[in-house]
Amino acid sequence: MKFSEEQVKDIVALKESLIEQIDKHQEAIEMLEKNIITLDLFLKDSSFTKASQLETTEVETQNKPETVKKLVENSIPIKRASDGKVIANAYVTPEQVSIVLDDEIKISDDTPPFRSFFLDRIIGEMKKKDTLEAENGRIQRESIINYIINKNGSDIREIIIKNYRQKERVNEIINTAGWSFTRMLENINK
Repeated sequence: MKFSEEQVKDIVALKESLIEQIDKHQEAIEMLEKNIITLDLFLKDSSFTKASQLETTEVETQNKPETVKKLVENSIPIKRASDGKVIANAYVTPEQVSIVLDDEIKISDDTPPFRSFFLDRIIGEMKKKDTLEAENGRIQRESIINYIINKNGSDIREIIIKNYRQKERVNEIINTAGWSFTRMLENINK
């Protein structure tokens, strides 16, 4: 079947229009998923924050040699169970979870149970599952969960968990980070 030049132009225009629509809807879906994750975390925490208290905050990260500033719309406080003091804030995007420790918190990544529990057991198990899925062709290798620890000297300042992929993992990451930080602070103060 042979198409006229005009028909080919119409088909190309239709294809471009469909691609634009897919991109537009994909962005909307990602934003909706991000909002659902944020709402789930707020509901799980069971302490509701008034919308007027949620401000856009500027956070500095050191992913690259130069300091990169990013605007963060919502933060999820990670609190110490004993006194409710905020020890870190979690920032969730569709690509990653960033856990930024409070400036007053001084803990090293070699303080137990950070490596043995949080990194090896929690993140490590997620990584094993992702690796198996990648080996079976269910996900791309680039989609395997990974983490970066930004430090100031020996003190942890931020933990970035990339490719969490499942919103259920966000709750587990934030809850176990809070538990780990609380135990680490207790171990330092012994």
